[in-house]
Amino acid sequence: MARDKRKKIFVFSSFSVLFLIFSFVLLSASSLTDEKEIISFTRETDLKALAHSFPLDPLMTDGKKIYLLVDRKYLDSIRQAGYAFTLETDRFNFDINRKTKSGLNLQSGLNGAYHSYTELSLALKSLAASYPTISRLYILGKSLENRNIYALKISDNVTIRENEPKIALLGCHHAREWISVEVPLLIADYLLKNYSQDIRIKNIVDSAEIWVVPLVNPDGLDYSIFNYRLWRKNRRLNADGSYGVDLNRNYSYQWGYDNSGSSPEPSSEVFRGAEPFSEPETIAIKNLFINHRFSAVISYHSYSQSILYPWGYVDLPTEKEELFQQLATAMADLIYQVNGRRYEVGRASASLYLTNGDFTDWVYGFFQIPAFTIELPPVDRLHGGFVNSEEDIQNIFQENLPAALHLMEWAVSTFEGVRKEVKFEPKIWLEKRTENVVKDKSAVFKGKESR
Repeated sequence: MARDKRKKIFVFSSFSVLFLIFSFVLLSASSLTDEKEIISFTRETDLKALAHSFPLDPLMTDGKKIYLLVDRKYLDSIRQAGYAFTLETDRFNFDINRKTKSGLNLQSGLNGAYHSYTELSLALKSLAASYPTISRLYILGKSLENRNIYALKISDNVTIRENEPKIALLGCHHAREWISVEVPLLIADYLLKNYSQDIRIKNIVDSAEIWVVPLVNPDGLDYSIFNYRLWRKNRRLNADGSYGVDLNRNYSYQWGYDNSGSSPEPSSEVFRGAEPFSEPETIAIKNLFINHRFSAVISYHSYSQSILYPWGYVDLPTEKEELFQQLATAMADLIYQVNGRRYEVGRASASLYLTNGDFTDWVYGFFQIPAFTIELPPVDRLHGGFVNSEEDIQNIFQENLPAALHLMEWAVSTFEGVRKEVKFEPKIWLEKRTENVVKDKSAVFKGKESR
């Protein structure tokens, strides 16, 4: 899809754009090279004890190594503690000149073909306006800095709640993972544009509700674009003067289970927050799920090129391990058939590192439905996956589309229906229900509609 068809573009004065580019280069370079280093450990390294002692920021894994971002001041202490690591910062050198040649110019903005919060808002509103009979845009809530958290609902009878399966696609819990915004957005775009001409797509949309939330962390995304490319968290001002809560450690299931899968320290990149659902961004997602009985979920992240499923908080199988393995393997096979990229499949705790209070554990733990984290691929493992080429957005979307459609069709084929007279509730004794973002007082969804 051509860039000018995919997004609205703001027109800045030449001076403003040049100033922003100059600031972006200075802030990105100084934030990484002056204070941070990227180091790697072998996959056999026991990171649990390490995470207890040092604030670690997981970047990615390539199957053989785990890459972490760490404050430079801790390097000597990590060595003295007996851990062998490789310094990898030079391999993740962000070549600003190369990025400029591939599309960073006065017309494309700092993020090129990727969407900022405002650009995404325009794109979602455009889709909803172009396909009003099968799509509706809702505001689930507001971020800390008062940005909207949008959900695009796609269904044949879009204005009412039907007795049919619901599938959710979420993106960008972590700010620097720009590609995780684009994939669910492009899937939504594909469903809407092909509804009237592709019988497979029509059957899915007629038989299900698809909820697409491309940007869970709008404040963090814009901070990553305009200030520091590797920013991960939201923009909470913490009590110690640091910023940010890791939104993917802020959900209530096994929140704070240990200090390896999340951190109690506000300065940590995996800070879990002061309490479960302390952040308005995660509250918005919580209320969406409380008010709608979903059948399956994908949360898009990057980068590790893998399909992960619960549990993440402990390396133990769930009761649905066999089903999760089957679905994940089927999705990985479909992805492989497109571009020949093999996504690893496995339990999150076994495939990566322990995580507690994360979204997919919460979804399965409370609602007992299949919940997958798809870690999208690094385009260039040798020079860092977080500054992707704009040209690779399309092929990453194209290989993930069949997997998403497969999960939607599975949800439709296995749906047993919900008795309309019975109002669905999660295990309310495990967490309190809140009503301040999404209301549910009738069969019609009463969340705030975006106009």
